[in-house]
Amino acid sequence: MEIRQLTTDDYEASKKLSMYAFQFEMSEEAIEAERSRFVPERYFGIFADNRLAAQLTLLPLQTYINGKLFDMGGIANVSSWPEMRRQGLVARLIRHSLGEMKRAGQTVSFLAPFSHSFYRKYGWENLLDLKKYTIETSFFPPRAETGGRVERRNEDIGLLNGIYESYAKRYNGMLNRTEHWWKTSVFPRKKGHAAVYFRADGKPSGYALYQVRQRELTVHEYIVLDDEAKKGLWTFFANHDSMVDRAYLTVPIDDTLPFEWANPRFKQEIEPYFMARIVDLKRFVEQYPFKETDRKTDLYIRVTDADASWNEAVWHIEVGPSGAARAQALSEAAAADKPVASCDIQTLTAMLIGYADAATMVKISRIGGAAEKTAEALMSVIPARTTYMTDFF
Repeated sequence: MEIRQLTTDDYEASKKLSMYAFQFEMSEEAIEAERSRFVPERYFGIFADNRLAAQLTLLPLQTYINGKLFDMGGIANVSSWPEMRRQGLVARLIRHSLGEMKRAGQTVSFLAPFSHSFYRKYGWENLLDLKKYTIETSFFPPRAETGGRVERRNEDIGLLNGIYESYAKRYNGMLNRTEHWWKTSVFPRKKGHAAVYFRADGKPSGYALYQVRQRELTVHEYIVLDDEAKKGLWTFFANHDSMVDRAYLTVPIDDTLPFEWANPRFKQEIEPYFMARIVDLKRFVEQYPFKETDRKTDLYIRVTDADASWNEAVWHIEVGPSGAARAQALSEAAAADKPVASCDIQTLTAMLIGYADAATMVKISRIGGAAEKTAEALMSVIPARTTYMTDFF
């Protein structure tokens, strides 16, 4: 069997496999209409007797971590024909994609799993949990006079992206959105209107992408930079009370609306979402902005990574007072007298990405060896950031 990039000649085979695996249909005319948007160099497939047996898509994206942009490989469209399953084909594709991402300088990877347990086997770990609200209009807060105003500014990418970027830098995991991404991913998935809040001084400080349909208000994306924008947008939502019976809203796990409102007893659900994985540990750590401290911090961690051998080593991570780090793989002899902790690549990813802190990982036995000493050091240099993402791929 051969692993290779797809070509334009493989377009129809790729589309048919996607349609079968993800259970959707397209007419022959629609398939042909999408041909011009096919980017074959982003697709990798395994071929058996010149027939496409399994495939995945590797998207070149960027994500914010501690306010800094990292090149990220987004894995999508992982699919195989049923007669070719349980033969390790997807595992081979995933391992191949890790090498491709490393060569492209993508130090971290995200994906939306069909099964968290499946992708944990290959080094991915939870990136974020979403908080989802279902709110009857009777729970909406009182209308507030803010001094600002709300305008509907549909598909004003320049305006929306400026607000989005300011918000995105506050969280780990948010994507860097290009104009092309807004046009081909955000707006097609989040149909309806854009409501933008402007402060009294004319500066925009929040927006919502929303749709009103069948007496339901679905807020696809809710981005607020300050409390005033929050009050202004909820007053705008409340003005739909004659049109809707309830609202649906997705927010980050640190959202405080239930605490702020008079009655918090509306439906609240927590749902695991994307997963993340460090692809190239050395480069990721050396790009990572650790906390500034008054001293140098030395970490010794034995990392296991069965699917990316270049990450598997005893690592000495030296974090300087400025927050800049250097990572060096040690020999067993050099590590013999060091306080070495141990963990897998999933655990290290979860800590550095901000999904879980080192103290939690010690508590649930995800760190071995010199665990408590290392956890204390990690807690002192890893910035506390909430993980969140408003996109899908």
